[in-house]
Amino acid sequence: MKTQQETSKLVKPMLHNPSNDTPKISLTVFDLVAEDGHIPIIYVYRPPTPSNAALELALGEVLSDYRELAGRFGTDEKGKRVILLNDEGLRFVEAFTDCTLDEAQLFNPSEALLGLHPCLDSPKELAQVQLTRFTCGSLAVGFSANHMMCDGYSVSRFLVAWGQACRGTVDIPSPLHDRTIFVPRDSSRFEFEHSDVEFQNKNNVEEYCCINNSNGVMGGDILVMHKTHFTLEMLSKIRAKASKDSNYNHSYSMFESLVGHVWRAVARACTAADDGDRYKATCLKIAVNGRRRMTPRVPDEYFGNVVLWAYPKANMKELASEPVRYAAKSIHDAVSKVKDNYFKSFIDFASSIEEGDELVPKLNLSESDVCLNLYIDSWLGFPFCDLDFGGGKPCMFMPSYRTWPGHIYVVPSYVGDGSIDVFVTLSKTQVSCFKETWFLID
Repeated sequence: MKTQQETSKLVKPMLHNPSNDTPKISLTVFDLVAEDGHIPIIYVYRPPTPSNAALELALGEVLSDYRELAGRFGTDEKGKRVILLNDEGLRFVEAFTDCTLDEAQLFNPSEALLGLHPCLDSPKELAQVQLTRFTCGSLAVGFSANHMMCDGYSVSRFLVAWGQACRGTVDIPSPLHDRTIFVPRDSSRFEFEHSDVEFQNKNNVEEYCCINNSNGVMGGDILVMHKTHFTLEMLSKIRAKASKDSNYNHSYSMFESLVGHVWRAVARACTAADDGDRYKATCLKIAVNGRRRMTPRVPDEYFGNVVLWAYPKANMKELASEPVRYAAKSIHDAVSKVKDNYFKSFIDFASSIEEGDELVPKLNLSESDVCLNLYIDSWLGFPFCDLDFGGGKPCMFMPSYRTWPGHIYVVPSYVGDGSIDVFVTLSKTQVSCFKETWFLID
């Protein structure tokens, strides 16, 4: 598949700010510990689809309510990073391919997906869209936004609003932009350890690997992204197996069971790939959405980041040999600790860090031959697949092809039957072994 860009422009909010007084939005403590990079996703629609002009018009309309996406990063008088609501615009690219959608074979991850985006390497725009037309009339929509500005849940609500605007919906829910709602308690309490979890000493920054700068290599082997589809029947079997004969008197959730199954399959794959001696342990970094965990609850309309992480750990060989409920329990125990008091403790601690302190956000786990680090991003429960421009829901939805070592996306299948797609990035050798282990439910 060859993709050629036709036009590239900036789409501004329809109701943009013409004044010279540019409002500034301070980043919250949650924004500051998010990845400073674009997270790219792909939608595909079969015809009929709206014209590019209609999509651009609707985008300008919805940007009037989501001006952050048309802004830029800047600094305030203290030198701290802020979002400038300068309405400079969202990057909007129109492109075409030389083949049909079926000929492109996009339904499995490959580097070809990168051609469905503008440049993803440190763009100055905070969000980008590329519309790519296939010869059969199908449309691919490549979208990316900087994670420091908003999390996946916020992005999904923006995209749904774009589709509603394109369909002519009158009452589109407005986002909540108040980033001052996360304030420390009157009497700050550091109830949990944060200085070596979400933060680290800035003198040790070089000791941590950047997962976005791996050059496509892991342990000397080429990195590849692999997609596995879990049917509803298979998911039910995995969950039943995780909870069956449990000594812990607990029925694990679908998420806990599935991620436990995948985690164990990766451990088995590493053992089979002769990495069992190299990796003595394994650690998950699981993104936890705080909107429904905090009291009072953070409104779903809030546009920004409300994410912290859970860190279940296990011995590699023990994880590979134990039943799936062993992994599910470890995940359940770690995630259940990230609740209201943990979020409040984090806000108190992060708000106490002053300019000149030695602590900076710890964005990545340490690189070690002893431990295999896996990063779990779950989009379950997010309305991504509700993006409808007027011709129906997408025939495909997936993260784009970014080979970040150990990154695992858990995504609701666009089929819409409750099935789930899991995208795993490992070394080529590990993925080959993973394909032989992921379907084993024992």
